[in-house]
Amino acid sequence: MHPDPTQLSSATSTTTLSYYNQNAEAFRRGTADHDVSQNMQALLRHIRGEPPFQILDFGCGPGRDLKTFSQLGHVAVGLDGSESLAAMARADSGCEVWQQDFLALDLPPARFDGVFANASLFHVPSAQLPRVLGQLHGTLKEQGVLFCSNPRGHNQEGWNGGRYGVYHDLESWRRIVAEAGFTELEHYYRPAGLPREQQPWLATVWRKSGTEAA
Repeated sequence: MHPDPTQLSSATSTTTLSYYNQNAEAFRRGTADHDVSQNMQALLRHIRGEPPFQILDFGCGPGRDLKTFSQLGHVAVGLDGSESLAAMARADSGCEVWQQDFLALDLPPARFDGVFANASLFHVPSAQLPRVLGQLHGTLKEQGVLFCSNPRGHNQEGWNGGRYGVYHDLESWRRIVAEAGFTELEHYYRPAGLPREQQPWLATVWRKSGTEAA
């Protein structure tokens, strides 16, 4: 008998969150100096209207990027499933931070100009990804922008240490996000300036369009 996809997804989420709770301080130290300014600029330059913008940092971790968005003058709200990381983010950034499991989201409708999902959506099991993308679609304002950066691969899915991950290629990722009601604006590989085989990250930028996914 095949495992129930919902039960499997719940188990992967619980175990991944336990990993981040147990390793929160090491994760903060290990990512403190990461430069994601290229990603932030990719999100911000596509948002229409006048700043300040309402930004949801989806998978905000310890709050590094929340602080930067705030320093740029925007209104940033964080979301993370890890209790430890959410507490760090609140303390370090001074921003509002919601502790929510990615698979049990409760998001306000049409609240945000942009969603910044940097190194977070790849933790969502493929069976649940369309639903989660649909919820992000719903929390964006009309013509809002979604930024995603994920480690790329050949659509393999499974455990990497204590974390669950799905490693999409560009074609698969494009299809899934487009089916959730988004239009692609641009994509690029990171880190910049290296041969493709040394660029493990795929960044994509999308505009909300059409009818929300079910």
